[in-house]
Amino acid sequence: MSKKYDTPKLDQLKTGKWPSFVKELEKAAAKAPRTEDLIGQLEESYNVKMPLWKHGGMAGVKGYGGGVVGRFSNYPEKFPGAKEYHTMRINQVQGFFYTSDILRKLADIGDKYAGGLFNFHGATGDIQVLGFTQAEAEDLFQSVAKLGFDQGGSGSALRTPAACVGPARCEWANYDTLHMCQDITQEFQNELHRPPFNYKFKIKFSGCPNDCVASGARSDLSVVGIWKDNIRIDPDAVREYAKKMDIQKLVVDRCPAKCMSFDGEKLTIDDSSCVKCMHCINTMPKALRPGVEKGAQIRIGAKVPMVQGPRLGFVLIPFYDVEEDKKNNYAFFKDLVQRIWDFWDEYGQNRERVGELIQRVGIGNFLEEIGIDPIPEMVAHPRANPFIKFEEYFSEDEEEEDDEDEE
Repeated sequence: MSKKYDTPKLDQLKTGKWPSFVKELEKAAAKAPRTEDLIGQLEESYNVKMPLWKHGGMAGVKGYGGGVVGRFSNYPEKFPGAKEYHTMRINQVQGFFYTSDILRKLADIGDKYAGGLFNFHGATGDIQVLGFTQAEAEDLFQSVAKLGFDQGGSGSALRTPAACVGPARCEWANYDTLHMCQDITQEFQNELHRPPFNYKFKIKFSGCPNDCVASGARSDLSVVGIWKDNIRIDPDAVREYAKKMDIQKLVVDRCPAKCMSFDGEKLTIDDSSCVKCMHCINTMPKALRPGVEKGAQIRIGAKVPMVQGPRLGFVLIPFYDVEEDKKNNYAFFKDLVQRIWDFWDEYGQNRERVGELIQRVGIGNFLEEIGIDPIPEMVAHPRANPFIKFEEYFSEDEEEEDDEDEE
C-alpha cells in the first residue's frame, strides 16, 4: 500500500533484528485507514519531541463510568483519523487462556469498529482495543459482551484484578490464583465499573514469590503465594547438581538471608531465617521445593511513580490460609479489602494511592482503623526497618511502685 505520510523516524524502527510495532501499525492501517493518520501523528510527535494527545474529553458506554480511555488528537484537522482514537479495556480471561476462535472474533470486532489494534495485555492485565470513536463505542462493547467479555476498570476505580497462570501451568503455585482472582473480580464489579475512589486501586494475585504479575511492585494489594513450613530438600538431587555446578557460589553465596550452608555433600537451610525469595529453588528445581503448608502473604501499598515516586508493598498479613478462607467464599479477604477502602475513602486525598495515605497518617493509625494488630513481620524491607515500635505499657500501680523504688 502507498504511504500517506513520510515517516523517516518510524522507518528507522523497522530496521534491525527485533520485531517492530511500526510494522504492526502498518498492517492495521491496511484494513483501518484511520490508523494511517495515527502513524502520521506518531511521526510528528517524534519530530516535536512531545505527545500530541490533548487533555480533556470524555468517552464511554452506557452505565459504565470506567473501562474506556479517551484519546483525542491535538491536531484533528491535520490527522482526522486520529481525531478520536479511544481505548476500551476488556476484562481478560484468567490465566490468559484463549481459543483461536475467540481471538479471531475479537480481531474481526477490532477491524470493524476500531483501528485494528489490540494490546494483549495492558499493565493491569486487560485486553485493550485501540482506535474507535465515541459513536462506535456502544456497538463495540455490545459485540464483545456477546462473546462473554465485560469491560475492565479505568480511572479512579478498582482496576481489573489480574493473576498469574497459577496451578493451571505452574508447579510453584502455592494457591489457586485463577479461582481467587475470578471470585474477587465478580465480587467487586461495582467498584470496577463505577469509579468511587480517590484514585486507582489494583489487586494482583501471584502464586509464588517469583511474582510473574509483578504484584509486589505494581499493586496496592498483592496476594503472593508462600509456604509456612520448611523447604523440601532431596539430598540425592543436591549431590547430582554438585557435579554440574558450584552450589556454594551460585546458590549459597547468593542467598539474601544468608541462611544456607553446603559442605560439599549436604545442603543445610535455616528455614527460620529464610525470606522465601525462591532463588535456591529456581536454581535447583529438582533438588528443592516449597514446603507443603501453603498459603499466601498479603502485601499493601505498592505503586509505580506518580506523586511521591515508586514504592514496594510491605507485609500486612504474613501468612494467609487461602484454602481455609476459600471454604468461606474468601470472606476474610473481602472484609479486609472493604475495611481498607473505608479508611482510604474517609481520609485519602485526591490522587493519593493507599500506600501514600499510610505513609502520611502512619502505619499505627492505619492498622488500628482497619482492626489489625501490629506484629514484628510488618517491615519496610526484609529483616530491617520495622514500622511499629513496640513499647511496654504499665498500669498506674506499677508506675507508682517504680517511683517509690527510685526514691
